[in-house]
Amino acid sequence: MEIKLVSQKLTDVKTDWLVVGIAAPPEISDTISELDAALGGRITRLIEAKDISGKLAERLTIFDAEGIASGRLLIVGLGKSDELTQSRLNKAIASAARQISEKKEVSIAVALSAATDTLDAAAIAETTTTAIVVSTQGQGLYQNEPTRHAFSTTMIVGDDSETTKAAVEKGTILGEAINLTRELVNRPAGEIYPETFAAKAEKVAQQTGLKCEVLDENQLATEKMNSLLAVAQGSDRPARVAILEHRGSDANDPPLALIGKGVTFDSGGLSLKPGDGMKDMKCDMAGAATVLGAMSAIARLNLPVNVVGYMGLVENMVSGNSYKLGDVLTARNGLTIEVLNTDAEGRLVLADVLALAVDRGANRLVDAATLTGACVVALGSEVVGAFTNNQEWCNTLVEAAKNCDERVWQMPMDDDFGELLKSDVADCRNVGPRWGGAITAAKFLEKFVSDTPWVHLDIAGPAFAESNKPHREGGGTGVMVATMVELASG
Repeated sequence: MEIKLVSQKLTDVKTDWLVVGIAAPPEISDTISELDAALGGRITRLIEAKDISGKLAERLTIFDAEGIASGRLLIVGLGKSDELTQSRLNKAIASAARQISEKKEVSIAVALSAATDTLDAAAIAETTTTAIVVSTQGQGLYQNEPTRHAFSTTMIVGDDSETTKAAVEKGTILGEAINLTRELVNRPAGEIYPETFAAKAEKVAQQTGLKCEVLDENQLATEKMNSLLAVAQGSDRPARVAILEHRGSDANDPPLALIGKGVTFDSGGLSLKPGDGMKDMKCDMAGAATVLGAMSAIARLNLPVNVVGYMGLVENMVSGNSYKLGDVLTARNGLTIEVLNTDAEGRLVLADVLALAVDRGANRLVDAATLTGACVVALGSEVVGAFTNNQEWCNTLVEAAKNCDERVWQMPMDDDFGELLKSDVADCRNVGPRWGGAITAAKFLEKFVSDTPWVHLDIAGPAFAESNKPHREGGGTGVMVATMVELASG
């Protein structure tokens, strides 16, 4: 989507829809006063009649906007100005954009809100742009008549300073990266499987200047990634590991590694899921999709840092060759693993990919995975769980998430949770008891990162939305793409 930054009076902006935000309690600002005067005091009367309250994401449409160049005026509430955050602004703008994007071939102009005590002008411009880009892409990828349409022309009305231009450009890149992640998550497993995901990574690399390497099943065997290969062996689709590299700093600087779980479909293996448990399992590669989206933005923004993205790609299927309960696997780092649940497969994939990233010289690690239902039980569907072996590195990530208004909550990693993974026949087993399952999964992963500072993000809840909301499409959400980009930005 091309977004133009224009600097002109709101009354003169020629577009199908002009979107203007009003905070609570509503008042006529200098910007609004011009519109109000051109409309014969209509906005003032609506405020006096309490039809406009400024409540967050409240929307009021003036269809017959005679007196201004725009065909229609949409006034959206921003909530209290001293409580305006990026997520609240995103919610307001996205609600307005989603309402308008239900129609085809529509042009839109959005007036940037003035800077507040909580958000500066650049943050407002970036967030507004990202909200527009993301909210106009739906999940109806296969509908003959989609319910969501990109705008024919999109304008951001504000000052045309270099700072604002840069913020709009960044917001566009970030929105497109989030949409890349969302689209991959929303496409079915018959279309997105290890080979096609790897091919998509190669295409993104070509478009953005990233270096790309794809390890096939033979190379993975040579790399001794037996834990990952065991998960894949029940499928007709061979495993892949896609590796994208961005070199924005000195070649000798050790890279940040972003690692994503890419189980393109999870049947549960021989520990078979019930039918209802499989319906959304096309989304079990959301961690890998998050890494791909983040890497595309990091490259397009040309961030001055070295970052490598690793995506472990497998299908977990049932066949006569499926890995079995009681099998003992030898991971890349030599650790032996007793398999007691083939539906606890994501950690077996990540184990080898984490070890590979460490062996290749990463000095900091972040992995993202739709890893456990237990994390959803603990934190709900809107909050990401964070687990770490290094508090300082975790603090850095949590601060990055805070800057992006993405919700992350750190979970405990006490040693006694690791004791629950002891095995009588191998170095460890792949599952612990029922309780504390998100933590024991993280303690399992910890065995494969050596002493490298590492944060594990369990995105099982927020990665996939069950239904539409006025401000958000159902399906893939692209959660943590923005945080990973912010983290790489330093």
